[in-house]
Amino acid sequence: MKLKIDAMKYLRLLALFVIPLLLLSCNKDKNNPGYDYMGYQDMYYTKFYKAYSPNSVFSDSITNQLPADGAIARGTMPFPLPAGNIGERAASQMQSGAVILNPTTPDEESLAKGKELYGVFCSSCHGAQGKGDGHLYTSKLFPAKPTSLVEAYVQNKKDGEIYFVITKGSISGLMGPHGSQITPDERWMIINYIRTLAQ
Repeated sequence: MKLKIDAMKYLRLLALFVIPLLLLSCNKDKNNPGYDYMGYQDMYYTKFYKAYSPNSVFSDSITNQLPADGAIARGTMPFPLPAGNIGERAASQMQSGAVILNPTTPDEESLAKGKELYGVFCSSCHGAQGKGDGHLYTSKLFPAKPTSLVEAYVQNKKDGEIYFVITKGSISGLMGPHGSQITPDERWMIINYIRTLAQ
């Protein structure tokens, strides 16, 4: 009987130490994972550098490195024609009409997506109806009147030429390139939608 009482005493004493220890081990700060086995060696939680923070790994100490020269993003193809000086740009734009063909069918879904993209990327300059009367021009934030997309000057161009202008910008330089913002498939959808504006 005495042995049973002594065992109960020890169990209570053990509980007196173990329960607070268990409660202390519960971390309530969700931003701090607490201690982990092998955590110090970054086996579970890798240390990372923020994009604009100094970085000791690279010789120039810049974290946000540019892609290697000649690198091509997965799923993309480089533009097939040069677009350097004005003469080269004009020749490439004309050549684009024959070389670059529109692979997108102007079905209902494609036109709906083209209209949505046009509203995001084009309407602020070219206007909702493509008449060159977008908000940037009418509010005098942009000095030159953007090209009307419904007149013969644009409508008579081949799809590849319009694709060139969206990708690399206009020869005059008034319209900047949108190749980094709009994917190739999206450019074709916008072109298909632009064709409907003149109807």
